[in-house]
Amino acid sequence: MLKSKKYYIGLLFTLTVSIAGYLYWQNNSIEVSYYTYSNSELPEEFDGFKIVQISDTHNKDFGMQLTEKIIDEEPDIIVMTGDLVDRNRTDVPVAIATLEDVIDVAPIYFVSGNHESDFGEYDYLKTELERIGVFNLDNSFENIVKDGAEIGLIGIEDPLFITWEEVEEMGPREEIITGRISQLIKNSGAQFSLLLAHRAELMGKYAQTSVDLAFTGHAHGGQIRLPIVEGIYAPNQGFLPNYTSGLYEKNNTKMVVSRGLGNSIFPFRINNRPELVVVTLQSE
Repeated sequence: MLKSKKYYIGLLFTLTVSIAGYLYWQNNSIEVSYYTYSNSELPEEFDGFKIVQISDTHNKDFGMQLTEKIIDEEPDIIVMTGDLVDRNRTDVPVAIATLEDVIDVAPIYFVSGNHESDFGEYDYLKTELERIGVFNLDNSFENIVKDGAEIGLIGIEDPLFITWEEVEEMGPREEIITGRISQLIKNSGAQFSLLLAHRAELMGKYAQTSVDLAFTGHAHGGQIRLPIVEGIYAPNQGFLPNYTSGLYEKNNTKMVVSRGLGNSIFPFRINNRPELVVVTLQSE
């Protein structure tokens, strides 16, 4: 017996609604990922120190969902690893509100991403970040002190901020970044160093320094994630990228890669929900 026309219309409608619902959930329901990082160089005073990482928000407004999840974690510090804005649909007030909602939860430390370098109003964004009390760590450091012990928090700006004049004088951008990180660690003087940087693909360069743990983003989790192969495509890494999500290690450096929260050019996440990262430090 042939199915009626209404049956097929109803089936198509149900399938369309199901796909739309799945895509909405994948792009708007925040997942919290937890990691524990252990290192004998970490001062015991920082055992249990909790860091919440935000990355690649791209002007996306999650309402109270993101705020409530951060508050629930009770972090010691919050780090934002770039692309707070989106160069294609920039809205600085929305971007600032994302951090302003949690400024009283814990100190917030920020470094720039490629979208900050491209959108043409970075000075305005920096002014607004300063106004609400966010620490801008582009090419600078802050030693965090707890019970007399300290760790170094190092930050670098996105490589696109490096001018051609600097490249001609000092060499390739990646080498300049490596030199800056090493100098900041030296200036900090702390025995344990955390790095805030935007680009996960520079893991090899971070590992050439004495950084203990780096926080990065930029890869958007590979945008579409599949079993076994994981991320499909990431900016500056291309197809089947090496660094998309989770914890990686090279030499004596480990790196956490956030899948990020927002989207940019490609509007959908598939099997790749927006991510809030929580890292707890552990002294061995």
